[in-house]
Amino acid sequence: MKALGAALAWIAGTAGAQDLPPADIYVLGEIHDNPAHHAVQADLVAQLGPAAILFEMLSDEQAVRIGPDTPRDAATLGPLLDWAESGWPDIAFYAPIMAASDAPILGAAGEAGDLSVYGLAAALPPEEQEARERLQAEAHCGALPEEMLPDFVARQRAIDAQFAARTLAALDAHGAPVVLIAGNGHARTDWGVPAAIARVRPDLAVVAVVQGEGDPTVPGDVVLQAEPQVRGDPCDAFR
Repeated sequence: MKALGAALAWIAGTAGAQDLPPADIYVLGEIHDNPAHHAVQADLVAQLGPAAILFEMLSDEQAVRIGPDTPRDAATLGPLLDWAESGWPDIAFYAPIMAASDAPILGAAGEAGDLSVYGLAAALPPEEQEARERLQAEAHCGALPEEMLPDFVARQRAIDAQFAARTLAALDAHGAPVVLIAGNGHARTDWGVPAAIARVRPDLAVVAVVQGEGDPTVPGDVVLQAEPQVRGDPCDAFR
């Protein structure tokens, strides 16, 4: 990955694209249920003018339903994409991002292709493996049997590689810049999608925007902060 210099920024509220370093690929992270994060993404997409936009939340089969003349509003996109059954937050969070540009909408999810170039068969350094397993345990509120944690880490690595592959395919097909909309865990620069891209295409400039809620976040080139959402205890689902 090309050197980005001191790109780290802590900003309350929104940031303009003029604050981002130039890049071939922008990975715009989010906490999925924070509407302020989606407002920032929509603003950045409008300013960046991407050649294509990929969404973690969409498969190719869904994305192809959005044609050049499809209205990109929540009332249209919700039924069109079967969004209510998807498990993602309200389509009203994501429709403004799609409407912020007339660029093609692509899916990052779906069937994975050949990901062998991403080194998924290679063992991680012990410290990283331990850190990843610890994060998986915390994310599942300690409900996962310890012997299952390596499988969850492997699945996360495969998803990051898949998103990287889909993003690179979009770049090759449509040109730069390309935007990927994904959760912060995929946007993190140390071992998320940016790291997967750097492994296979180190010539590309990738900028990762991570969005937090005032607390320390995962590593990103640019870190934005917003007001936290009021939530119930996420561990209730595991009790």
